[in-house]
Amino acid sequence: MPSGPQIILILKVLVSAVTVLLAASLVALAMKRPRLHGRINLAFFALTITTVFGFELLLRLGTDVTSQFSEAARDALRVHLYFAVPSALLLPAMLMTGLKRRRAIHLPLGLLFAALWIGTFVTGVFFLPHE
Repeated sequence: MPSGPQIILILKVLVSAVTVLLAASLVALAMKRPRLHGRINLAFFALTITTVFGFELLLRLGTDVTSQFSEAARDALRVHLYFAVPSALLLPAMLMTGLKRRRAIHLPLGLLFAALWIGTFVTGVFFLPHE
């Protein structure tokens, strides 16, 4: 069973990887390739949800991610979750509105998701301890 810091390091790698996918989907959109944008976002959705459920499963199996963290590190995790949880909850709505081509809803949700994901990335990759 991986330790708490090892789990955090794995999460940092996964958040970075899916962020590359998200950036690629935005490049596809900028290149006026909406179908490619959608396909990349399907992969982004699948990998992100798999990561969330995998992390939850590890926690349920008894791994105490924060047992070795200082109070400051726990605070950093709490701030990270303030961004990560809403962005994960927003993902299904983003997926559905994109698949149904509901642009009037999808675009504002996309802007909100982008802000939340930037917070998720910055707090997850740069502020969570993994040592």
